[in-house]
Amino acid sequence: MNSKDAALLFGALSNSDRLDVIRALVEAGPDGMSAGAIARKIGASPSRTSFHLTALSKSGFATKDRQSRTLTYRIDFKTIGALINFLMEDCCRGSAELQSCC
Repeated sequence: MNSKDAALLFGALSNSDRLDVIRALVEAGPDGMSAGAIARKIGASPSRTSFHLTALSKSGFATKDRQSRTLTYRIDFKTIGALINFLMEDCCRGSAELQSCC
């Protein structure tokens, strides 16, 4: 991952509702959650939740599957892992004392 890709991902996370959605999806794990369940969990209206889910899907943080009339969203753990690795890849370089933090 490069800085430009990371900046785009951070832009997608620059809203507290989106962070709440991400946390709900991480908690749900591979089974994911329906859009309605996410809205209830984060205490947001369905339309506002849908808006944020669209942004998170476009950025690559979430995937969605349609089954009949239900959309199930799942977190893309690879995308989150890549972003975390981007932040941590140079952690504490040059300081043997601090490298144990990672």
